[in-house]
Amino acid sequence: MKSALISALVAAGVLASAPAFANKDLATKSGCMACHAVDKKVVGPAYQDVAKKYKAADEAMLVAKVKAGGKGVWGPIPMPPNPNVKDEDMKTLVKWILDGAK
Repeated sequence: MKSALISALVAAGVLASAPAFANKDLATKSGCMACHAVDKKVVGPAYQDVAKKYKAADEAMLVAKVKAGGKGVWGPIPMPPNPNVKDEDMKTLVKWILDGAK
C-alpha cells in the first residue's frame, strides 16, 4: 500500500511538471524559440519579461498579435506573422508565457 501511494505521488509530480516541458517543446516546434528565450532577450523579448508586462486579461490580444505579427512594442525589429501555428497551440503558448514560461 505504501509503495502504491509513493508511486501515485511521483506520477502526480510528473504530470504537474509535464505541461511546462510540453509548452517549451511546443514553442520550439512552432519556431518561437528561434527569436525568444525564457529568461533572456534574443531577437525578441524574454518570455519572463512579457509575463511581467502583460496580464491574463491580455491573452486574447496577445494571441491575435502573435498570429498577425507586430512591431514597435519591444523595439524596431518586427515579429513576423505566425499563420501556420494552430489557434489552439497559439492559446496554449500565450497562456504558458503569461504564467512566466515556467
